[in-house]
Amino acid sequence: MISKHISDKEGVYSNTATRRGIDNTPNDEQLDNMGLIAEKVFEPLREWVGGPIKINSFYRSPELNTAIGGSATSQHCKGQAIDIDDTFGKATNAEMYYWIKKNLDFDQMIWEFGDDDNPNWVHVSYVSPEKNRNRCLKAYKENKKTKYKVI
Repeated sequence: MISKHISDKEGVYSNTATRRGIDNTPNDEQLDNMGLIAEKVFEPLREWVGGPIKINSFYRSPELNTAIGGSATSQHCKGQAIDIDDTFGKATNAEMYYWIKKNLDFDQMIWEFGDDDNPNWVHVSYVSPEKNRNRCLKAYKENKKTKYKVI
């Protein structure tokens, strides 16, 4: 188990990796990073939400990250980022975003697309208390390219 509520399988699961036969196994350092973000962000958030939170993406091997068109500098490849979604209806993505922003230390948080009321999902990363930037961004499309603005 990565944490109380995240299994090893859930932390590395990817439809794309399964379909393409991509090895998505993290090394020890990446697993340590996954445990840290789970402890510092996911578990406190889950306690506040009071129930399950869907993980859209957690660890991504560099090969998987390339296959899905992820950023070359994606913190998912280091096990330092997690994408979460309100699939279970316990709290909206916007509510989770604002709760994290107000209550937790993090490196970067992205309001991923959606509209001004609710993102489609929330990306959050964690590095360390010394290196976290508490940077908040909003992802949007412009000329079919993903852009980010500080919010």
